[in-house]
Amino acid sequence: MPARPGAAKIRGILLDVEGTTTPIDFVYGTLFPFARAGVEEFLTRHFENDEVAADVEALRRERAREARRATGFPEWSEDTASARIASVAAYFRWLMDQDHKFTALKSLQGKIWEAGYRSGELRGAVYPDVPPAFARWRAQKRRIAIFSSGNVLAQKLLFGHSAAGDLTPFIGGYFDTSTGLKQEAESYGRIASALALPPAEVAFLSDVIAELDAAGRAGMHTLLCVRGVGGGESGGHAVARTFDEVFP
Repeated sequence: MPARPGAAKIRGILLDVEGTTTPIDFVYGTLFPFARAGVEEFLTRHFENDEVAADVEALRRERAREARRATGFPEWSEDTASARIASVAAYFRWLMDQDHKFTALKSLQGKIWEAGYRSGELRGAVYPDVPPAFARWRAQKRRIAIFSSGNVLAQKLLFGHSAAGDLTPFIGGYFDTSTGLKQEAESYGRIASALALPPAEVAFLSDVIAELDAAGRAGMHTLLCVRGVGGGESGGHAVARTFDEVFP
């Protein structure tokens, strides 16, 4: 870790994904458009699958709850199977437009991406400094884990089908918002417990200061990942522009 006191005591490295291990453009320019374009075809093919049906039902219930408090939601029809699929797809896209983080939305996105990764249409993107850093940190006997708003399935798919090959053997834990929100300190305490490490022995790397603030309140070391040129305030966090600088 760049010039960080106590770095030798760090035994766990917790990583954000977007803007940290993976270009943001891959998420918003590749993954999200793929899910938007493919949702109806995917639902048509897999509508009877129990896990897909559970996601659909969770989305229906969520919409019903929210519709009692607000307006502007897409119409929902149960008249025919095709009408229901069209309703789910419209609500799915609307939630994506609003940047919602509902668990059922993330779950359905993950299933669509899984089909794309397995067909070869999708390949996970990581920055070129990520694979050698993973190998280096493992050689240093530091445990690597992921914490992302994308669900655990999406994380495993991205790293398991990356353009650099299968990176999952390097990763010892995956966490998403089912653990807690990324801007709440309690989430990081739960992750440290799950990793069986004191928070003080875990370093969290992210490009979002509010997330680093929460991790810091939980007692973790923090590092702001600034990719590319520029970079403004660091919020008092140590800064790295490449993983080459992190535990070299």
